[in-house]
Amino acid sequence: MKKTYYIPNISCKHCIMTITRELEDLDGVVSVQGDVDSKNVHVEWNPPADEPQILETLDEIGYPAENA
Repeated sequence: MKKTYYIPNISCKHCIMTITRELEDLDGVVSVQGDVDSKNVHVEWNPPADEPQILETLDEIGYPAENA
């Protein structure tokens, strides 16, 4: 599964690094690519990862997402 999320709290590359590190720790997440300018994060995953888990993780680390 692939999805792009708009994350309004992204302000710098450190934000992208934090999001990438936290999401890649989830079992099943294949790749995370973020863009500071557009505030978009592209996430690709397979089970056991799922979208509710990804969204919950983003909320927990202070980067709540919206669908892009």
